[in-house]
Amino acid sequence: MSEEVKRVYAFGKDADGNNVTEGNTNMKPALGGKGANLAEMANIGLPVPPGFTISCQTCMEYANAGNVWPDGVLDTIHEYRLDLEKRIGKQIGDPEDPLLVSVRSGAPISMPGMMDTVLNLGLNDQSINGLVKQTNNPRFAWDSYRRFIQMFSNVVMGLDSDLFENALNVMKNDRGVESDTELAAEDLQELVEVFKKIFSENVDPAQYPDLAQNGVAIFPQDPMVQLQHAIEAVFGSWDNSRAILYRKQNKIPEDLGTAVNVQCMVFGNKGDTSATGVAFTRNPANGNKEFYGDYLVNAQGEDVVSGIRNTSPISDLKHCPGLEEAGKQLEEVFTILENHFRDMCDIEFTIEQGHLFMLQTRVGKRTAAAALHIAIEMEKEGLITKKEAVGRVNPEQLDQLLHPQFDRDADVDILAHGLNASPGAAVGEAVFSATDAVAAAKAGKKCVLVRWETTPDDLAGMIAAEGILTSHGGKTSHAAVIARGMGAPCVCGVDILKIDAEKKEAAVSGTDIVIAKAI
Repeated sequence: MSEEVKRVYAFGKDADGNNVTEGNTNMKPALGGKGANLAEMANIGLPVPPGFTISCQTCMEYANAGNVWPDGVLDTIHEYRLDLEKRIGKQIGDPEDPLLVSVRSGAPISMPGMMDTVLNLGLNDQSINGLVKQTNNPRFAWDSYRRFIQMFSNVVMGLDSDLFENALNVMKNDRGVESDTELAAEDLQELVEVFKKIFSENVDPAQYPDLAQNGVAIFPQDPMVQLQHAIEAVFGSWDNSRAILYRKQNKIPEDLGTAVNVQCMVFGNKGDTSATGVAFTRNPANGNKEFYGDYLVNAQGEDVVSGIRNTSPISDLKHCPGLEEAGKQLEEVFTILENHFRDMCDIEFTIEQGHLFMLQTRVGKRTAAAALHIAIEMEKEGLITKKEAVGRVNPEQLDQLLHPQFDRDADVDILAHGLNASPGAAVGEAVFSATDAVAAAKAGKKCVLVRWETTPDDLAGMIAAEGILTSHGGKTSHAAVIARGMGAPCVCGVDILKIDAEKKEAAVSGTDIVIAKAI
């Protein structure tokens, strides 16, 4: 590895409030886009939870050595972890007052949703008691623990997330509630034990001897074991099938690697004065100068992009009781970021009990029409030059401007409405899985991918389909973001559709109409 590139970089403030950030936005090849922009936001004084970034070059060193840690790297990570604990004044796994961290990917070139994240790391059967004590909020604490077990099991161990979603649905049905937010602390505590049992029944102890006790895999209680496994999983996600496909589709080099960002957790699920969201400083579908995005009250970030709960528009945030001031501050941050980066920004944020924190920013993906409109408007506003404006529209995007559209004067019967996530028009038979979409395309048939909500694993089907239709999710959901980047038409949040993926059909509520896969 080049001597100019360190293996680990700090970002954020120290215990005295001094900025100790070691990177900036120009260091994307080393820090990845997420790490470089976290550093930049810290440098310009925005509220960024402290953390450290393990470099992209370290990822490639690890991968090229056959997933073996190079000499000294784990010691360096240990040093930066101790430094982070000193800066925060808490220790990971402390049974009295635990520090929890997120472990997130970040490639030099944006690959939204293609690689992995682990949240709430540091919780175990002892530290959960400290979290309950410090927050005086047992429901929040147990909710965080059950989320961590599910995410760790899925991302790190490769277990099917449906194993946990099914158990959660059983719990909701037993308690007679519609949403997981209605489950009590005692319910979530019981669910934690169910999740740990699922872990033990489905993880091979021979494959993970460091997790084995008496021949059975046990959910790891040592936070350092949790952290090492999580970092290795995020490194490994650089070479998962969807990431490889995305790089091929977008002509991204294979040898860049991903950075790993270990960052102090802030929580959007601490009650009605907490929230999380994803937003854009302008409309990425048409380029209009308006704040665009979604948020959820009492939720964590994955809830927004996964589409598991229907979101609220970002414009409502400053009018939401208990979140008014944070909403106004967020709009100020939007302006600061757009002026600083001189481009439309894509932003992730969390509000913890009224306090705003910035978790990510990057230049936002947009449709061709939006790219053209934004470039023209920013030149008029004096943010960029005419030469820069011309360079903002990729020649390949011009093809998107010629996308088919439905005739506005046509006489049509509208069956349902959703969110206009990505413009265009598509016609084809309905398919209900990525596998069927790929098969239809290979057979020369046009199809529309119909899903409850897409996931990164659906990427091949999204590429194969003419368009994408989902019954859940907002304008910043996975389906919306990926479709806009590909230039594919997408309608999200058509909640009148009741999709049965197993039967390969979707019923339209209030009618006797059923959309079914062609035989």
